[in-house]
Amino acid sequence: MSRHYGAFALLLPFAAAALAAQQPQDTAFARLVREYTTDPRFLPASVASLPLAPGIPSPQAHFGTIAGAPGVMHHSDEVYGYFRALARATPRVRVETVGKTEEGRDIVLVVIADSATLQHTDAYRAALARLADPRLTPPAALDSVIGAAKPVYYLNGALHSAEMGSPEMLMELAYRLAADESPAIRAIRERVITLINPVSEPDGRDRQVDWYLHYTKSHTTADDGFPRSSPFWGDYPFHDNNRDGLQLALALTKTIFKIYYDWHPVVMHDLHESVPLLYVSTGTGPYNEHNDPIAISEWQLLANNDITALDAQGLPGVWTWAFFDGWWPGYAMWVANNHNSIGRFYETMGNAGANTYVDDLSQDSYSGDPVTSRQWYRPDPPTAKVRWSARDNVNYQEAGVLASLAFTAQNGRELLRNFWQKGMNSLTRGRTEKPYAYVIPGFARQRDPARAAYLVNQLQRQHIEVSRRSTGDSAGDFVIRRDQPYGDLVVNLLGVQHYPATAKYPPYDDIAWTLGYLYGVTVNAVNDTAVFHWTGLAPVTDTVTAPGAVNGSGAVYLLAYRAQGNLASALYALASREPKARAFAAETAFVSGKDTFPAGSVMIEGATAGAVRDLATRYGLTFTATAQAPAARRHPLDLPRVAIYHSWYSTQDAGWARFTFEQYGIPYVSVDKDDLRRGRLRQRFDVILVPSFFGSASQMLNGIDRKWSPLPYEKTKDTPNLGTPLASPDITGGPGFEGMAELEKFVREGGALVTLGAATALAGETGLAPALSPLRTGSLFHPGSIVRARVRRRGSPILYGYDDVTEIFRGNGPLYQVADRDSGLVVLQYGTTRKVEHEAGPMLGIPDTTHPARPDTAAKHASAAPGADSGYVVSGLVRGENEIVGQGAIFDLPLGAGRVVAFTFDPLHRFLNHHEFPLVWNALLNWNDRP
Repeated sequence: MSRHYGAFALLLPFAAAALAAQQPQDTAFARLVREYTTDPRFLPASVASLPLAPGIPSPQAHFGTIAGAPGVMHHSDEVYGYFRALARATPRVRVETVGKTEEGRDIVLVVIADSATLQHTDAYRAALARLADPRLTPPAALDSVIGAAKPVYYLNGALHSAEMGSPEMLMELAYRLAADESPAIRAIRERVITLINPVSEPDGRDRQVDWYLHYTKSHTTADDGFPRSSPFWGDYPFHDNNRDGLQLALALTKTIFKIYYDWHPVVMHDLHESVPLLYVSTGTGPYNEHNDPIAISEWQLLANNDITALDAQGLPGVWTWAFFDGWWPGYAMWVANNHNSIGRFYETMGNAGANTYVDDLSQDSYSGDPVTSRQWYRPDPPTAKVRWSARDNVNYQEAGVLASLAFTAQNGRELLRNFWQKGMNSLTRGRTEKPYAYVIPGFARQRDPARAAYLVNQLQRQHIEVSRRSTGDSAGDFVIRRDQPYGDLVVNLLGVQHYPATAKYPPYDDIAWTLGYLYGVTVNAVNDTAVFHWTGLAPVTDTVTAPGAVNGSGAVYLLAYRAQGNLASALYALASREPKARAFAAETAFVSGKDTFPAGSVMIEGATAGAVRDLATRYGLTFTATAQAPAARRHPLDLPRVAIYHSWYSTQDAGWARFTFEQYGIPYVSVDKDDLRRGRLRQRFDVILVPSFFGSASQMLNGIDRKWSPLPYEKTKDTPNLGTPLASPDITGGPGFEGMAELEKFVREGGALVTLGAATALAGETGLAPALSPLRTGSLFHPGSIVRARVRRRGSPILYGYDDVTEIFRGNGPLYQVADRDSGLVVLQYGTTRKVEHEAGPMLGIPDTTHPARPDTAAKHASAAPGADSGYVVSGLVRGENEIVGQGAIFDLPLGAGRVVAFTFDPLHRFLNHHEFPLVWNALLNWNDRP
């Protein structure tokens, strides 16, 4: 350890605080904390006592119970009420409302420091902003700026709503930081500004507290199979609310980013609950290749500090390394790692409430080692069975956070210096390492100008500096130089990901996210240092909007369709404004005037000029007006009545689908198992979309075990926060055979069923689509990567607007196949290489001839030669790619008067792969057209 770091000097004062303090101690708290802690070893000295401070309410004084009391969990307004009471009682605490959820609940930030510090937070924030941008703080001024700054430590609670302990702990921590006069706490208060976001997802917190108090509180066995979580947390994604750091789509993510940019905390610390007993993040690696080496070392430094502090207090089961990897940059707290701070997290064992359970850890294993085994990274493992309480959870979290805050108080100057240095290193790498910049060509050179504008705006939301060229042939191009404080993030987002082929452990999450590919936007790397001297560059400071236009004159409006993501939105908006207007898709390419329009291009008739001009402006689309429609074969784009199906046990991907439809202004109705069984589907809907959701076909059919029936998810006097965003009188069960029969009837009567990703099991493993069957693989390992795909049926409307070879995002998931005779049902295939059949060669009965290989056959008895499609992976890593290259990615399967469109990847993944959204819009707009 560097001689500058002296955190361990603070460990002893913490351990001895209860003995050395002159301040009166709360004897009732000491008695209750011992009573609620299941094992004396789970009670560290640093949290075993609590001081009394006249006029400052402790959680017990406010609520009548201590944090972690059996059976007690508080809603978000109760948590906020305590913090506001604390702020009224002491000048050391301030409470600010910093955001709103999708349902309008407050998101609150608590600021804690000594009163003198709180009076000058604007000055401290200004100093941190100067350190965040080394161009504002040259080396000669560094010491003076550090001397005027204080490190900010940000704590993020209750991001995942079923991980319920952190808001309870954070209330007690805040009281301790505000009221305790011991030297160790006073040092934290004077030297560190502590930020607390006690409930990151208030909508989910309130639903989950209702669920716990009304349902799971009565369950005395940990593993009885009853769902411990409410089916919804926020209005949209479930666990993925911590996977939104690249999209910035959700209210909670926007708020977390706002807090970061306002304060520039040196450390951001997410408080999660899952693995036993307390995991302190570092990760197995491979670490993100664009993390500064200092940051990687700081992860280890803080983790070792915390583990040492807790080991010194006798806490078993504290460990690091063997959980998580450190590669994916889209977690909420990675706003810190991506912007030169330290992002880290805890995983404390939790019980999804305040019950005490006996947990069996004997089968828990991470990175190949049982969690009960002693390792270098886990020197004091837990026993095979552990009786665990909510108070145990609070003890571990609070003791660990106190150790981290103590370290920060003791080593603040070095952490601040490192914060500045990481920005300086990013600047230096941007000036000395290729690529030196990226260029996003101007709108006229993009397939979808609106998505190019979206990419520019996303970069700005990450506080990446973008300029625009104003002169020469490149006028209108966007230029992103790497020599800026977040230059490492520039290359991380716009460059290709090279996940190490030799990685020993499987990745924790997606491994590729190159935004140009995901958005379908042309992005070019610049490897010439001349970019530093380009002229005619002006900073982009406002939101960028793609221009729209209507050129020419006439009553027919043409759009050259190149899979512009906003087309479906525009057509629904037009239908709402002018119901008599009609849109058609050209089935072949055509020429109008001097312009060539590809197949899939759109003709609009019967619309007013004003309406089309509004569409062009609002959606960034360019129309050509002409006197009459070109003589091209065409079919009407009949806007469908859409239903989005959701299960009650896996709502996450349906949430992303609902979010995407709402963002794009495409109307839909949510349906569930009961709607399918009710029947009359064709009378109500034209398209039923089934977003990806996990589970076997059997689980998809049967849903939540009916032994828990009835299990309402509804708003009542006792559960005022349930029943949103969707409701049911009984969430148990699934569609069953009855529902599947109604779904089949819907298709046979002319409806279109669209299945995404894993949901294709409903078509391929239930007999609904007889031509489709599972394809078993052996060595295929396909973590979330960007890969190439090739059009197999050029005339399919599903592929209108796409080139013969395109990029798609795919993660691990099931594959499906059709028989050789049905190869024409494959619309899009993985990879660009066609399979070569084993039986190709001499043919008996016809001398001197060979059996011609059928290039469009997705033969299940075929294989590609090793390396035959070396260009399959665009960004990321795939092992065993020969098992997937040439196999079907999208199938278009007729059934009666209708069809099943089956995707074996998820084109609506996390609102991230915008380039693929038009595949879904094409399936909707052409739902009853199969040229």
